[in-house]
Amino acid sequence: LSLGRLFVKEAFDEDAKKETLDMIHNLRDAFGELVNENTWMDDTTRALAKEKAKYIQEKIGYQDFILNTTALDEYYENYTAAADTYFENVLSNLKRSSIDSLRYLRYEVDKNDWGSAPATVNAYYNSVLNRIMFPAGILQPPFFSRTQTKSMNYGGIGVVIGHEITHGFDDRGRQYDKDGNLKQWWTDDVIQKFKTQAQCLIDQYGDFSVPEADGMKMNGINTLGENIADNGGLKESFRAYRRWVETRGSEEEQLPGVKYTHNQIFFINFAQVWCGNMRKEAAINRILTGVHSPGRFRVIGTLQNSADFSRAFNCNASSFMNPQKKCSVW
Repeated sequence: LSLGRLFVKEAFDEDAKKETLDMIHNLRDAFGELVNENTWMDDTTRALAKEKAKYIQEKIGYQDFILNTTALDEYYENYTAAADTYFENVLSNLKRSSIDSLRYLRYEVDKNDWGSAPATVNAYYNSVLNRIMFPAGILQPPFFSRTQTKSMNYGGIGVVIGHEITHGFDDRGRQYDKDGNLKQWWTDDVIQKFKTQAQCLIDQYGDFSVPEADGMKMNGINTLGENIADNGGLKESFRAYRRWVETRGSEEEQLPGVKYTHNQIFFINFAQVWCGNMRKEAAINRILTGVHSPGRFRVIGTLQNSADFSRAFNCNASSFMNPQKKCSVW
């Protein structure tokens, strides 16, 4: 947290918090529209789903107390370190962290505790707290910048926001109600229809072969929750972006020297954030143990299911990136 304080002061734009919060509200509205439009939910479950989405808490940037020197000193008051004893410092921190973890058994649950460092480049959904979290570390390019176009921001952090919202309604998150209680709040009929919709994604992603793993097939079951979130998040964010354009009354200005439309730039930035390389061993490990699809297929699989993408790039009908059969849960 002390390093996070330095990071926040050096690299975090405070105005980003308000802009991110506005995007969260726009994405939440877009999710509500998708809930209204889906054909496999009954009206009672649909209303409960919209209520749960409304109750999602948002945490953005960092915990305020890390900027308070007195509070931060109290947080670290039982930790000791020396400049010339690295190994001993590690042991001391592990011991102190273990003691602090046990002390939590004597405290009431603090639902406002983050449990994440500000400089983390990641985002989270907590089903027990019904909370989404975006540390300062991910509110940086290419995910987000106040100097980027809205098309880039919605294609970057916007999709991530939608992804985390959708986790509240994936194969695991749907089992928790708006208050984080593990209970069945969907009817048996709706649950069965959800599983039917989800099976399409299981089959689609399970048929992908990973080149880095010598053509080994992916596991569509292990990655189902993340694939549901990827597909829902993309759809929600593009819809939210188009709503922002409508409210603005005109398209964003064409970027100089760039031939792509802003609808296309949205999808290009979405794809860019998942660029990466993996060694064979890492690829195989990801397939066998990971809950996320490899970056290549987080892009390909999601865009194959996106009619918005196909329209933006005028993909030929029944082509690889515009198959006739498209999977959709949300």
